[in-house]
Amino acid sequence: MRKIVKTIASTLFFTVCTASLAIATDNEKSPMSAKNDEITAFFTGRLSGGDKFYKDNVSLKLSEVEAMQNMVWNAWREANDGFNEEKLIAFDKLDASHSGKWNLPEELEPHAVMPYYWGYKGDKPDEGYPMYLYLHGSGNKNNEWANGIRFGTTFEDGPSVYFIPQIPNTGGYYRWWQRAKQYAWEKLLRQALLSGHIDADKVYFFGISEGGYGSQRLASFYADYLAGAGPMAGGEPLKNAPVENCRNIAFSLRTGAEDKGFYRDKLTGYTRQAFDSLAGINPGSFTHWIELIPEHGHHIDYKPTTPWLRTFTRNPYPKEVSWENFEMDGRYRDGFYNLYVKERSNDKGRTCYDMSIKGNKIALTVNNVEYEAVEVDPRWGIELKSRKTLTPATDGKVVVYLNNELVDLKKKVTLTVNGKVVFNGIVKPRLENIVNSCAAFYDPRRLYPAAIEVDLSACK
Repeated sequence: MRKIVKTIASTLFFTVCTASLAIATDNEKSPMSAKNDEITAFFTGRLSGGDKFYKDNVSLKLSEVEAMQNMVWNAWREANDGFNEEKLIAFDKLDASHSGKWNLPEELEPHAVMPYYWGYKGDKPDEGYPMYLYLHGSGNKNNEWANGIRFGTTFEDGPSVYFIPQIPNTGGYYRWWQRAKQYAWEKLLRQALLSGHIDADKVYFFGISEGGYGSQRLASFYADYLAGAGPMAGGEPLKNAPVENCRNIAFSLRTGAEDKGFYRDKLTGYTRQAFDSLAGINPGSFTHWIELIPEHGHHIDYKPTTPWLRTFTRNPYPKEVSWENFEMDGRYRDGFYNLYVKERSNDKGRTCYDMSIKGNKIALTVNNVEYEAVEVDPRWGIELKSRKTLTPATDGKVVVYLNNELVDLKKKVTLTVNGKVVFNGIVKPRLENIVNSCAAFYDPRRLYPAAIEVDLSACK
């Protein structure tokens, strides 16, 4: 499926497909050309906030899946090319003289203009460049942004691409994880993965100080897109960045042992304890390098993080997934890896999904989550440590997307949800699954041909 990253020309696709489909006359479009136009129109509407789901009764043979994935990705590209929005600036060498800016939606953050650097260093690898998103600290934003381009051009992580934004506003309460910035990160992922320059399995988020807090939260929120994340000089309460979500990425957190501001040293220690515990229970998962650096305060050596991250590659199809669907600035994700939530199970809070695939047997556990603070900072009221309570979800709808990397689609699949068998049979590939997973994830590696929809009210 990595061939999907390199888009196949439409003419080649039509040559393959017309052998089994009716061929149109010279004066009308072929059935597949018309289908391509229909899907492109759906994507165009989706980008503008239209219908979330494409409906189609077309079943596919397994031998047709790859060609259809390429057709859908081409339609997605066509819709994005025609979508009226600010695009990434021209792809060029990473340099302080080469920058752009995005105007973020007024309704998400008034007067929010995000300048950014965007560029590459080194020769492009065959599979595309690794990409780093760097988030700066809370000092003078011009100085911090200048530090970002200096780090990007000097850190020994090339060949690579950097996106280095400047925080749009300062003062009061402006953070890298708020809704306007979520809009920017999802736009970045969408446009970068379409650019043809980026290896979709080598995307990394990292940051320093305030950017450390931000990248730790974003690592947990967007882990399914990432190969790794590297917050530095930070340390979030784990309620803000559930460790479980980082099960399948490489995670680094390096903080000075004497960095006691806002309990950064203590919270980094709690994060290390949580990762150590989960890694012990789940051998091979929760890869991490979490370090309290002796005799250092808020300033540490920033250079080791990105070269360490670069050695890791995303697995886009993990067979063990843990996802606590937590809110950032009141917003929840709709999907994570191969799971998609059509109806949330917990309108008042979070839901946790744990999926395990062994052979063609899928076990999914869905629980609602409640938190209770067990350690609170007496000065600011920060909830430093919390206890979770899980209760089985009894409503909501979730889609389990599948492909041949996750199960053998030629054979029967058994899906058990909260201990009850809800599906046992052959899962038929359908065009609509490829289209809907593309619209949900805009990820060339996650164009799923098969899906099972689960109504949790039937799993009581």
